[in-house]
Amino acid sequence: MAGRLKIPPTKSALLSLKRQVDFLEEGHALLERKKELLTRLVYERLNQYRELREETTQAVEQAYHWLSITHMRMGSHKLRLAALAIPPGLEVNILPRSHLGVEYPSVTAKPLPLQPVGLIGTDASLDETRERLARMATLLARLGESEMALWRLLEEQRKTQKRVNALKYNVIPRYHNTIRYIQSALEEEERNTLFQIKILREQGGDQTF
Repeated sequence: MAGRLKIPPTKSALLSLKRQVDFLEEGHALLERKKELLTRLVYERLNQYRELREETTQAVEQAYHWLSITHMRMGSHKLRLAALAIPPGLEVNILPRSHLGVEYPSVTAKPLPLQPVGLIGTDASLDETRERLARMATLLARLGESEMALWRLLEEQRKTQKRVNALKYNVIPRYHNTIRYIQSALEEEERNTLFQIKILREQGGDQTF
């Protein structure tokens, strides 16, 4: 159960607390809205991540299938020589991105046109393998971005939930308890003052009589 703040029961303190609790309740409402948006975004990202992961898994299997064919036809030595002569097959750009205050890298990857190897003894399957590997790398880059964004959104969602709970169950109730305490103390003080005034009047009336 929430306690109360250690504040002297004065009218100025009461007015200040009421202004503060209004501000806290507005903040709580904003955090609730942010939590709802984050939850919705997490579910959207989660579905995208699952679809992309399945697509990437298939691309990895296909790429290694063709790599094994090329390896079998060319052998390890020729394949290593060909790999040394192959130019980069992928263009990758990484930029910062922010959504609902959550920062994560935005990855753009696209395969480059295949360049001829120019080596004698290469197999036709090498080009197919290169295309499959480039597509696999592109999907892996997108999957990495999706996974990073998903985990950071989940972390921000957990932090926001903690703040919402802290305000709802601890901070705001303490302010309300303190406000009720001060109001009660001021009312009691006012009753005592009125009672003393009444006694003084009665005493004054008796003396006049």
